[in-house]
Amino acid sequence: MDRKDNTLKTEALGYHRFPQAGKIEIVPTKPFGTPHDLSLAYSPGVAYPCLEIADDADNQYLYTNRGNTVAVVSNGTAVLGLGNIGAHAAKPVMEGKALLFKVFAGIDAYDIEVDETDPARFVDIVRAIAPTFGGINLEDIKAPECFEIEKNLVEACDIPVMHDDQHGTAVIVAAAMINALVVQQKQIGEIRLVVNGAGAAAMACTRLLVCLGVKKENIVMCDSRGVIRTDRPKLGEAKREFATTRTDVTSLSDAMRGADAFLGLSVADVVNAEMLASMADRPIVFALANPNPEIARELALSTRSDLVYATGRSDYPNQINNVLGFPYIFRGALDSRAGTINEDMKLAAAHAIAALARREPSADLKRLYPDEELEFGRDYILPKPFDRRLLQAVAPAVAKAAMDSGVARRSIDDLEKYGLELRRCVVRADAEMENFLNNTCRLS
Repeated sequence: MDRKDNTLKTEALGYHRFPQAGKIEIVPTKPFGTPHDLSLAYSPGVAYPCLEIADDADNQYLYTNRGNTVAVVSNGTAVLGLGNIGAHAAKPVMEGKALLFKVFAGIDAYDIEVDETDPARFVDIVRAIAPTFGGINLEDIKAPECFEIEKNLVEACDIPVMHDDQHGTAVIVAAAMINALVVQQKQIGEIRLVVNGAGAAAMACTRLLVCLGVKKENIVMCDSRGVIRTDRPKLGEAKREFATTRTDVTSLSDAMRGADAFLGLSVADVVNAEMLASMADRPIVFALANPNPEIARELALSTRSDLVYATGRSDYPNQINNVLGFPYIFRGALDSRAGTINEDMKLAAAHAIAALARREPSADLKRLYPDEELEFGRDYILPKPFDRRLLQAVAPAVAKAAMDSGVARRSIDDLEKYGLELRRCVVRADAEMENFLNNTCRLS
């Protein structure tokens, strides 16, 4: 471990341990300082909202916080770049996800670590606790079990359920592709796309790109065995969806020749300079393997000056970062009381995120990123995570899509007013955070 990693480790451990262990806590939202307050909060006053809910379950949204809650649920079988570290070790990541929900969208999220790897039992456990929450964010569950788990929970629950590793990534990839195509002056229905990797995220990204307009016949998907073709023996059902009928491609190198776009969700350094050089004019490369991408940025840019390049890394431009999507997708879904998160809602989020990157950056954003050029173009196809306009831009778009597609159970009649209310929430949250930071013991 080098000095930089050592310093980061020390800072990260201190951050999680002090001034108190963990990253989240529960804060009361009602008065609790008098005996009368307690008689309203608990016995005997609490009986009245209980009876109202017993008469009509929808009254939960009037008398409890269910409409502003998300469960962040994991069994720890596929955590970040750490792999199968188990439910206990996954807790810091799930707490972190809960923190992001609160900081960026004002949602009260609770980390739920389930010590169960059997998909059927996992589904039963999560389904049983679903009445506590307004939505369920599945996180860091390995493939292929994650497909079965999400599918069964979506069918079993009447609240939004989303596996963020799949669909959160897909939304940001779609947003980045929308803008990369604008920069490169290409039409989505005409591009040839190569996808390297055939896991959960790759499948979800490719499906959403097809919904966006990429033609299936123009896609070549590769896995560790090479090109996924329809003539491959013992081809599984999941991979069959994107198996190509082309017989002239047998390797990633073949697939890259003449391709307009590359999406990598695989391993480091599988793309070389020759492959990149063989792509079509004005190529798009999303090399998302972490921490080391499928082709290093320096090599890619030295090989092709006409390139739009994105990674999953925060130290490079154009980071494909799920935090641009999931807080606001759930915000819009919760506020419209959607029963699910469908493709229309994901596409609405992608278009809203993409549109924000094309707008003039705010003065606050420029202050946060003083050393970066925040102008739409080759190195700026996605908003920054701290662009506080994301909430106001994305959540109303998601809520509208939920209403238009018929999955919303609450109508938001004035979306512009709703957006302004969200903007006020951001201002209030920023003020509260500043007060918290000014009054909290900081590590030196």
